[in-house]
Amino acid sequence: MGGAILAGLLSSGFSAEHVSVTTKSEASAQKQREQLGVKAFALETSDQANRQAVEGADVVLVGVKPAYVSAVLTEIADALNPDALVISVAAGITNATMQSVLPESVAVIRSMPNTPAIVGRAVTGIAPGDRASQEQLAIAIELFETVGKVLVLDESKIDELSTISGSGPAYVFYLIEQLTQAAIQKGFSEAEAALLVNDTFLGAAELLVASKKSPAELRRQVTSPNGTTERAIARMQQTDLAEMFIEATDAALARAKELAAN
Repeated sequence: MGGAILAGLLSSGFSAEHVSVTTKSEASAQKQREQLGVKAFALETSDQANRQAVEGADVVLVGVKPAYVSAVLTEIADALNPDALVISVAAGITNATMQSVLPESVAVIRSMPNTPAIVGRAVTGIAPGDRASQEQLAIAIELFETVGKVLVLDESKIDELSTISGSGPAYVFYLIEQLTQAAIQKGFSEAEAALLVNDTFLGAAELLVASKKSPAELRRQVTSPNGTTERAIARMQQTDLAEMFIEATDAALARAKELAAN
């Protein structure tokens, strides 16, 4: 995710000279320097890499796993600019948790982008902490707009958003995976099945955007009375997909709350 956001930032015209990153390995840091022109510090070669990366930074994006956020923030706290803005992309880590380990002058913002950021089609929810100014919120919006669309929310909605758009690409990929297997079971080769399914999903999504119609309306247009599609939809409704999606997203939300509690 950090790499996707970095790519979006640089493609928007932001100067690589003003970007510093931390990576685990020196090989990865060297690749970032050579290919992107950013300053890169490796934890493999220096235990001060994180502190070096944030030195003098106005905005710090923390892209580590949720379990490591507090430790990383504690590590860099006294190396931050007094008026720095810290943005986290970790699920379940609250603004209050981040603020508790940072100086009182440092503002924080929670964000939840999704993986289509890699192709500039992310949906990112952001929630400012109570220390963040309107100017800092505007900076966060501008940052994430380089990789897609942004929705500003109250923090109470961020975990819920993570279960829809944050995890959503995985749900879509899972559906594609299952429909592809169904195509293969019906005798199509893997390449044929991939073409049929991938392009059907892509075409349907583009039609949804271009038509300005609701998914339900478009579904009805495809579903002729007493036809093959109607029979397939009826079978799906017997499985109660609607309830399954509610239960699945509820399970994801419960996990997000567990991460916050821990």
